[in-house]
Amino acid sequence: MALGLLASTILPVFGFIGIGYLTIVLRVLRDETADHLSNFVFTLGVPLLLIRAIGTMQLPDVSPWPFWGVYFSSVLINIGLGMLVTERIFKRDARAGVIGGMSASFSNLVMVGVPLVSRAYGDEGLVTAFLLISVHMPFMMTVSALLIEVAEYRDGSAAGRLDFFGAIKRVVRQLLRNPLIIGILIGTAVRLTGVPIVGVPRALVDGLANTAIPLALVSLGMSLPRYGLRGHVMPAIVLSALKLLVIPSVVYVLAFHVAGMPPLPAAVLVLAAACPTGVNAYLIAVRFQTGLALSANTITLTTAASIISFTLWLTIVAG
Repeated sequence: MALGLLASTILPVFGFIGIGYLTIVLRVLRDETADHLSNFVFTLGVPLLLIRAIGTMQLPDVSPWPFWGVYFSSVLINIGLGMLVTERIFKRDARAGVIGGMSASFSNLVMVGVPLVSRAYGDEGLVTAFLLISVHMPFMMTVSALLIEVAEYRDGSAAGRLDFFGAIKRVVRQLLRNPLIIGILIGTAVRLTGVPIVGVPRALVDGLANTAIPLALVSLGMSLPRYGLRGHVMPAIVLSALKLLVIPSVVYVLAFHVAGMPPLPAAVLVLAAACPTGVNAYLIAVRFQTGLALSANTITLTTAASIISFTLWLTIVAG
């Protein structure tokens, strides 16, 4: 079972990542190519994929709240564990603790989750994945902003009192400029208005959207040499274990044994939780100038180790 899953589902995904990695390591392409390709994927390819999926896919006639409740309650548990480990065991300050929490919980759903779910479960699985993606970034960015606000107050680096309202306003402004969020909003508008995507517009959307998944994986591989491993890696090893083993375990128990969700959406949620840490964890670290090596190391380790964890979790949910 595991070998079949590895050959048909996991190896093609990591094959694309490997191709991207080798093009940079072997100097087939220049480092800056990764930035250009990533910009194309996130400003055009993936937003069009989201518009097509949300606007045209047959959505199940069920409430998405159980999906979101199971996944994000597990995420909050892992954020807390990541913060606790970073602050108490590795003696970092509260702001670095937030980066640790986000590194242990911020899944790379778009670049890794969507390709894996697409290969494993097809369009039916993608419906659940896109339901999750539609709220994933807003939720995670809002939580990280609020936690950083509290952390700066705890560390004594904040001026005056806590300003949660200001933090939320900043997040909203960032989200409204994010191409992924724009794609989700346009796709929702297409679905609500019933405007058809046909003819030449559909051909253009399909042509560009179909490139999103392979190019997202290639661009991820091209970016990995930039992150690499730096400094003290033990915190990242612990956070990687939380990301690849603990949070999928919590989701598995809640989805299959507590919430009693149908097998396919429950399996998709487990795979989403088992995704490696996304680059957004590093971007948050850059934004607040703390925990950069911590997040970069976790991204590298979880991406490398996820080929093993995905095999494990696919075997478990398939059984």
